Amino acid sequence: MKQIIKIAIIGGTGKSGRYLVKQLLHQGIPFKILVRNPANFQIKNPLVEVINGDVKNYEDVYSLINGCSAVISTLGLGLPASETSIFSKASINIIRAMNECNVQRYIVTTGLNVDTPFDKKGPKTMFGTNWMKTNYPNSTTDKQIEYDILLNSNINWTLVRLPLIELTDERNKVNVSLEDCMGDKIGATGLAYFLIDQLRDKTYINQAPFIASR
Repeated sequence: MKQIIKIAIIGGTGKSGRYLVKQLLHQGIPFKILVRNPANFQIKNPLVEVINGDVKNYEDVYSLINGCSAVISTLGLGLPASETSIFSKASINIIRAMNECNVQRYIVTTGLNVDTPFDKKGPKTMFGTNWMKTNYPNSTTDKQIEYDILLNSNINWTLVRLPLIELTDERNKVNVSLEDCMGDKIGATGLAYFLIDQLRDKTYINQAPFIASR
């Protein structure tokens, strides 16, 4: 992959993050990965550099991003669950470190419940959005704050909005829309390929596409 030197990975020990790590290794892309609990990451590979730390700690995030050419985050609440403000706190640290390390490209996943001015959400997507706002109001609010932080940043970000993630090795083609989620689920392998493709693809810079399996 030309012009891709090393990628910083956040959330790589989570459910979808594990599939991202697998595909990075498969494609021979070197990366640094931030690991909160070293017991959760046992891969030994010359393509991998492990940074032990927490995304809420700026020094750890700086250590991760320094020397990289782009950042991909599949950050979730994790186990044990982080506080619901983890997404906005992470974004602040990541963007600050990216600016200090002169890194421009940031690809991050979030839920379909995040709203943008360009949305034309259909009934299913609106149902999912409202359900999340009702049942998980704090984390939903924080994910919206994360979007606002990205909007006001000076980096080249892409916020990838996702339905239910299906943990499968099968690579399904994906539907992409800036207005509505065109499916009920996204395969974790298809998601991994899409995220990696964004390292070169400029189509969705500073946008928040929905993706779903066809």
